[in-house]
Order: sequence, then C-alpha cells, then structure tokens
Amino acid sequence: MSTWDPARYLTFADERGRPFVDLLARVEAAAPAVVVDLGCGPGNLTALLAQRWPEASVVGIDSSPEMIDRASADEPGVGFAVADLRDWLAAAAPGGVDVLVSNATLQWVPGHLELLSDLVRAVAPGGWLAFQVPGNQDAPSHTLRDELVAQEPYATHAAGAAHVAAHDAETYLRALRGLGCEVQAWETTYLHVLQGPDPVFAWVSGTGLRPTLAALPDDLRPRFVEELKARLRAAYPDDGHGVVLPFRRIFVVARRPA
Repeated sequence: MSTWDPARYLTFADERGRPFVDLLARVEAAAPAVVVDLGCGPGNLTALLAQRWPEASVVGIDSSPEMIDRASADEPGVGFAVADLRDWLAAAAPGGVDVLVSNATLQWVPGHLELLSDLVRAVAPGGWLAFQVPGNQDAPSHTLRDELVAQEPYATHAAGAAHVAAHDAETYLRALRGLGCEVQAWETTYLHVLQGPDPVFAWVSGTGLRPTLAALPDDLRPRFVEELKARLRAAYPDDGHGVVLPFRRIFVVARRPA
C-alpha cells in the first residue's frame, strides 16, 4: 500500500466529513466510556467524537504513520495509535468498546464482511457499531481508472494494484442481523460541487487512486495522470459553476443486544 498524504486528503475535508456527521447522528449512545475510531485518518473527524462525548476515552486507530502523525499534532486531546485494523481487532478485549466507528475504511480491507463478527465482538453489550463505506465503484471516477490501467504500458505495472470494494446496504444489514444486532442501513448520494483544475482527479488521487499511482514507474506516471485527467474532465465537465461529483455512500449503524 502506498503512503497517505494527509494534506492532500484534507483538501476536501468538508465534503469527506459530511458522511461522518450523518453517520454519527444515528448513534444514540448517551454516555459511552470508550469510543474508538478505526481508520481515523488525520484525526479531524475523531475530534468530533471527543466533542460529542467529552467524558469518554476516545482513541483513533490508523495504519498510516503519516496520518497518525498529523492527527497527533492537530488533535492533542485525543489518543492516537498506528495499527492495522485487523491486528487491532485481534488484540481487542471482547466487549471493551461502547461506540466503535469506522468511516470510509472497511472498503480497503479484503473480505471485510467476514470481520463483522469481530467488530461486533469488540463492542460492549448495548453498545454501538457504526460505519460508512463508499458505494461508487461503478462511477466514472473509478471505471475510467480501471479501463486505462487495463491498457499497456500501464497494465504491466499497475493492473494488480489494490482498489476499494464494498457491499450494498442490504448485505451489511442481513449480516449484522444474523449476528443478533439491531440494524439501520441506508445509502445517500451526495452531490459535491468541486472547484479548481481537475478537481475529480485531485479527489481520487488522495484516496482510491493512490495504489495505482504508486505502482507506476516514474517515467510512466505523468503520462497516465494526463490521460486520466482528460477522461475525467470529459466525464465530469465544468459548467462554469464548478464540477458536480455524485458520490454514493453506504451507511450502517448496529446496536449489540444488552
């Protein structure tokens, strides 16, 4: 996996943060003692957890040292640690977390549907599990990358690069109900209006496109970038008032039985 660039990721901090706020609104925990944010990124959204539950012990976990360094510097009132989500789950005490949140992270974990039982196990009886994943894998922002990377000379280097994958809301709902949870699951398509040159490329280069760019050799990367930018400009035209990026998100809030 390529490294994360917190500054690039935060370029669209407001747009990336809206799903987190909408997710959190459905979590009805009154006074949790332990709150964990799995895949906390640069920590700006983890800070919202500390604001909502100021008496709780709030911890942010992320596999990126760059993200954790930024989070620790920007949000000194919150605890942060570098760890892979799967390793954290393996070491977590059963029932030790009152609110477990994961925002736009599980899609990076292959086979994450099988991890739902471990996520629920980490939650205390009566506690809450809430996560959000992107559901736009069929959008041009992703399919144009797939089409281009399947062509030579790019395919030789980047055809096997990691890419995000998520399930639909019903799949998560059925899986968590099967684990005995009360579940709310829904989806929302946000219409983000982006400004600046090649804003859709700027968006994806901070997240899902990172592994592809990292896999390409230095002499090929600029050519790939220019070709992808041209395709994205055609798919997402600027009408003079900015570029509209429709972005579908999948939300799940589950409560473990008391």
